[in-house]
Amino acid sequence: MANEEIILTPEGLQKLKDELEELKTVKRAELASRLKTAISYGDLRENSEYHSAKDDQAFMETRILTIEHILRKARVVSSIDTSAVQVGSTVTLLDVEFDETIDYQIVGPSEADVSQNKISYESPLGQALMGKTVGETITVNAPAGEIAYKLLDIKVS
Repeated sequence: MANEEIILTPEGLQKLKDELEELKTVKRAELASRLKTAISYGDLRENSEYHSAKDDQAFMETRILTIEHILRKARVVSSIDTSAVQVGSTVTLLDVEFDETIDYQIVGPSEADVSQNKISYESPLGQALMGKTVGETITVNAPAGEIAYKLLDIKVS
């Protein structure tokens, strides 16, 4: 797993770079100011503002390290072939049982956000879709049982 590449879309790569820049510049400065103010209150053992700022700092530094790791291991998908589903594809699916369509973009795990219809290629649906072509029916095991989708379209986002 240490040498495993992390697949990102160009959009996902840029989003991570922007977040890293924000954390290293703006957020670090804000936390330094918070810590300075909290230290000025005295006795650090019972200083909740200080402990809160230190917790936030630890979380932020961990996030910075995580993003840097992702960026080191990243492989960005550049050309997307619309003949078969791959990372970066946007697919239109028909839920066979409910006769409803939905669009999903297939992304790397670090970009997945179901609220924006971005699903990881590692998710059960993402795995089932990889390599499929328009017209194929995909069956996914879900907690509620098997769900069948028909792949209606593949496009580039």
